Formats: sequence, C-alpha cells, structure tokens
Amino acid sequence: MSVCEAGNDLDATGNRRVVIESRRAPIVDRAELSFAFRAEQIVSMPAIRHRWSINDVERLIDARDGLTPRYELVDGELLVTAAPTHRHQRLIFRLALLLYPYLTRHKLGEVFLGPGELKLVNGDRYEPDLFVIPAIEGRRPTIADALIEPLLVCESLSPGSARHDRITKRRSFQRNGVADYWIIDGDARAFEVWRPGDERPAIVDDRLIWHPRDAEETFELDVPCFFASVEDDAPL
Repeated sequence: MSVCEAGNDLDATGNRRVVIESRRAPIVDRAELSFAFRAEQIVSMPAIRHRWSINDVERLIDARDGLTPRYELVDGELLVTAAPTHRHQRLIFRLALLLYPYLTRHKLGEVFLGPGELKLVNGDRYEPDLFVIPAIEGRRPTIADALIEPLLVCESLSPGSARHDRITKRRSFQRNGVADYWIIDGDARAFEVWRPGDERPAIVDDRLIWHPRDAEETFELDVPCFFASVEDDAPL
C-alpha cells in the first residue's frame, strides 16, 4: 500500500477551589498561573499538599471554555497544554487521514483526535493528539468503556511539550502497556517509536512500518512524503 498516494483521498486538595475564566489566568489557592501563551507549550502544575485526582481534573474540564486548554493527569501531576499551532494540527490530521482507510479496511479499530479523553488502566487521564482504539469483533469500540487499551498513541512535539511527551507521558504509556507510542518530531522530520520495555526509541525518518496485533497487513508511511505534505506550499 502506498500511504503517500492513499492520503490524497483523502490539588487542588480536598475542598480547595480552582477557578478557570476565559482569557484570564486560573487561580489556584491565590497562586496565579499565566496562560498568555505565544506558542503551544505545556505547563506542569505541581500538586499542593496532595496529588491531583481525576475528580479535580474533571472539574477543570467542565469549567473550561471550549476544548482548550488541554488537561491531562499523569501520576498525580496536572499537565496543561495550550491550543496547538496550525502546523501541529496539519501533522496530526494528515496522519489520521492516512490511518483511517487502513484501520477500517482491516476492521482493526477507530482513530480519534485530541482532546478526546483516554483513560488508562492505572487511572491516569489523557487527551492525546491522536489515538487508536481497537475494534471489538470487527465493530466500533464502545467509547463508554472506563478503561481502554489503545493500539496506538501519538503526540506531536512542540517546544514546551517535548519533556513531558518524551519522559512523563512516555513512561506512563509504557507502564500501561500501550503497544505503540509515536512521537512526531516536526523539526527533525522524523518519528520516534516507543514500545513497552524500550529504553531508547527507534528513530524513523524514511519509512515507518506498523504491524498492530491481529492485522494481516502492515501500515506503511513514507515519512519524507508525509512531512512534505504539510508544508505551507504543499498541494491540497
């Protein structure tokens, strides 16, 4: 399968109160955290006396205006990410377009884009840039399931998110047994591929080959073609 061609078918603690207001910095126990971002970046919000809980994060999500900022919970730590850049969105959307026909043709699963919720076995909560939920007997998965074992999770690096994507979240994904974790490095024009137990990623800058479980055929991605397709002067 030529993927390049196919793509054209395209704590808060206890009772502490956290206030989120549109276009204003959130106030956490009188400590102001600025959200005046100039570019996509991620902010680590340390726990105050107690670790952040899933309920704390759910309250923040309910209070936010729209789909941003993105809130994720990793090992009791709250990660906050601002809105993505246009290039970031192109990379993720382009990859989703390429994955979709492969996944549906082989009835392997469904691809989702952030800020869709992903809850893993250990109770951490994520809103990855892209993730694939496996099909159940050839049918779409039940999204209401509390815990999910994704076939694939993918994040696209930005200047402020690199440390968490490569270390904080990557370690958690490995502990949770996520079969494949891809990091898109737009500057290097390469993919970092992580699997459970890996101490170093495989750096792929030519042809990315993915063989998910139960798949009879592999998914193949021409990496140079992929990055060329998202440039400002690329044909639609």
